[in-house]
Amino acid sequence: MNAMHTSTGPIEQSTRTRELTGRVALVTGGSRGIGAAICLALAEQGATIAAGYHRDEAQVKQTCKAIEAHGEKTSVHRGNIGFADDCRRVVGEVVEEHGRLDILINNAGITSDHSVLKMTDDDWNRVLEVNLSGAFFLSQAALPLMLERGAGRIVSISSVIGQQGNIGQANYAASKSGLFGLTMTFAREAARAMLRDERHGPNSAGLTVNAVAPGFIATDMVAALPAEVLEKVTARIPTGRLGRPEEVARVVQFLCLDASAYITGQVWGVNGGMEMAGH
Repeated sequence: MNAMHTSTGPIEQSTRTRELTGRVALVTGGSRGIGAAICLALAEQGATIAAGYHRDEAQVKQTCKAIEAHGEKTSVHRGNIGFADDCRRVVGEVVEEHGRLDILINNAGITSDHSVLKMTDDDWNRVLEVNLSGAFFLSQAALPLMLERGAGRIVSISSVIGQQGNIGQANYAASKSGLFGLTMTFAREAARAMLRDERHGPNSAGLTVNAVAPGFIATDMVAALPAEVLEKVTARIPTGRLGRPEEVARVVQFLCLDASAYITGQVWGVNGGMEMAGH
């Protein structure tokens, strides 16, 4: 399976609209898979991309190179979002380099799979720190900047595992489920602050906070599953296949457009129907 689809065709095909021209988007975990696809999808609409990464510098630069080939601006920012200070530093770097931050995509995540009885304190804490606390501290740092401007988009990438749970993934499921409550709370507080400051006009781009919950997507994380496990997983998906990173990225792109200003506090499933009751 191809973990990252870096075809630059979509950027060429959508040069007519570029609805995000002038906006700056920070995408964590932007080096590969879903994160790279989101970078490309937002750049397709004209956004300047600030791609966050932790280890894979060569891969994130490859993604940025593909974007820059079509005239869009990019920057790369290294950090460990498991640490609050690093989250604040990265947001500060983006603003220092680009002068603004309009879109935050909380995409970076890790796994450390073990059964409940074998899960160590470190297994639990590390996954929660990166997947959930990292999203909180990044969003906390970005929110005042968006409120000051009177518009913004925060989108967190959760998972169908946060909706259903999964054997051996108590830590991952808890972190991804936690993003639902985090999203709704940030959405409520952002809307209240915008109303208080009278920034919610009928034609306002708004300040929205949403989550996207992918199912099993063809990325490196899924490719690492044993063949027999992957076969069983695919059998549980009503559409009978894995998703593609760009299918998740299209939903994120949609939520970031001005036309999506009336959508906030929502969780968008992109999972081939996996969460449907009875399947």
